[in-house]
Amino acid sequence: MADAEPSVPAAPVRPEPLHAAAAPGGSPHADPVRPELVALLVEAADAPPGWAERVTPQARLDADLMLDEYELAALDALLVNRFGPSADLGRLRAGLDLAALEALTVADVQRLLPAAEAGR
Repeated sequence: MADAEPSVPAAPVRPEPLHAAAAPGGSPHADPVRPELVALLVEAADAPPGWAERVTPQARLDADLMLDEYELAALDALLVNRFGPSADLGRLRAGLDLAALEALTVADVQRLLPAAEAGR
């Protein structure tokens, strides 16, 4: 066993932002934001009238929508309550570095949601 090379632990795996494959500036073919997600964002942000117009797939949660940590925690709770554990924004955010957190978009959050149910 003296010939064996010492094992080097693998670097921790950090998930890339879900939007990393999108073209700069967002994909022109991005799915529209689901109305129920817009409603949850408005509720979490305690947003003023007209704020929902800023919610686009490419809108960044931090820089564009100006959500703070309290509002992001509220959004996480609303998402998990409405859609279940697969929509855990907190878990997604916990695996991201600062640059990825700053780049997190509404489209990234929407990808956490289960497929829209038929007839809704």
